[in-house]
Amino acid sequence: MKFNGAKTSRRRLLSAFAGVAVVSAAPVYANAAGFLRNAGDVRRLSMHNKRTGETIDTIYWIEGEYINPALKEISHFMRDWRRDEAINYDRRNIDILAASHRLLETTEPFTLLSGYRSPQTNAMLRSSNRGVASNSYHMRGMAADVRLASRSVSQMTSAGKACNSGGVGKYNGSNFVHMDCGPIRTWRG
Repeated sequence: MKFNGAKTSRRRLLSAFAGVAVVSAAPVYANAAGFLRNAGDVRRLSMHNKRTGETIDTIYWIEGEYINPALKEISHFMRDWRRDEAINYDRRNIDILAASHRLLETTEPFTLLSGYRSPQTNAMLRSSNRGVASNSYHMRGMAADVRLASRSVSQMTSAGKACNSGGVGKYNGSNFVHMDCGPIRTWRG
């Protein structure tokens, strides 16, 4: 395999992945290696947003490095569609989503219900739904609400919990799972 003109063995690639994955996430996560190990040698994010009609299927990390143009594309995709506002979406949550998706062993893209939310959008949603947190991780670009037609909410929740790296909310009634890169915790909505 060649990348940037250098010959790379699988062993070298894996050792580079292990070192970079732990170092890049170590300040925030004691359990970072657990979910990053599940992301594989190449990390990909595949999602569809029915509200905007957009689909994203991008490799955003390879050989121990994030790909900045792909991260920008993901940040735009995860934007607050109501206000057409975007921020730099948190890479840690991209990793959680990618690892969870990989654990679910499906090629179906996640359906994105909510990524980044501006404070104004969050306040509007909170005024009509008491389940919306006033200091939501969505407002920091650290959360996503997703669903899959081919997997149950319980299966998706189990995959998110297996990452052991953030918050996982199970919303059976609304058929979605919330995943964020905040403290490790679980709840039912």
